Amino acid sequence: MKLVECPRDAMQGLPGFIPTAVKIDYLNRLLRVGFDTIDFGSFVSPKAIPQLRDTAAVLAGLDPGQPTKLLAIVANRRGAEQGCGFESVTYLGFPLSVSETFQQRNTRASVAEALAEVATIQNLCLQHAKTLVVYLSMGFGNPYGDPYHPETVAEMVGKLAALDIRVVAPADTVGSATPEGIQALFGTLIPAFPQIEFGAHLHSTPATVPEKLAAAYRAGCRRFDGAIRGFGGCPMAEDQLTGNLPTEQIIAFLEGEGLDLRLDQAAFGEAYRLADWVFA
Repeated sequence: MKLVECPRDAMQGLPGFIPTAVKIDYLNRLLRVGFDTIDFGSFVSPKAIPQLRDTAAVLAGLDPGQPTKLLAIVANRRGAEQGCGFESVTYLGFPLSVSETFQQRNTRASVAEALAEVATIQNLCLQHAKTLVVYLSMGFGNPYGDPYHPETVAEMVGKLAALDIRVVAPADTVGSATPEGIQALFGTLIPAFPQIEFGAHLHSTPATVPEKLAAAYRAGCRRFDGAIRGFGGCPMAEDQLTGNLPTEQIIAFLEGEGLDLRLDQAAFGEAYRLADWVFA
């Protein structure tokens, strides 16, 4: 079981700049918890994500020697080249979409152009001993009217498998996925691509978190993204209550399934309390 804490996703849309020292303190507390991975920063243009313009400086302030892996988001070759220059970064994440409309809105490129970028970034990752994580936005449905079916997503994943992509995380970008849709997608993808590790990057209103978690877990998903208190999410979601899955609810659900996550509960409590101040 892999838990991915996503402070980057929680921070990136905030209008007020979080001081670099505050980010470093918060991330260092998260590193002590024992998450598998922390999605900590971005090598995307500061014009697009000004909140994360200090990612390199933040990285320099993180405690060395922690077993938790670090993930940074990139959107093109230039960002990937930056990310590959940092030995402590294990994963680079790229936002791909099964929706032509959303891909244009998100990265100003067609899906075909984005796939070509994925191939370029994958080559860089292989050269620099990094692992590319591809996020499939609109992975559980499409509010823009583009064609959608689990087999549509599977066709996209087949193209990623041909590039030897090993980690793919369908994303419920606007929080509209249903338990039935979640189960149908993972039930299609996991048996078809046993060489790929599938993650769930789900957004949700508070009331629907438990059913979404249960659907993904029971369909075989064993990698979950979340953010403490559910902070963040997609600014395009019309419901202000829609955010990331709250990490504390993911933990409670998985422990309720009998899993020993081996997390440092005291360190988690410290980070949980600090989050209210960081994201105030």
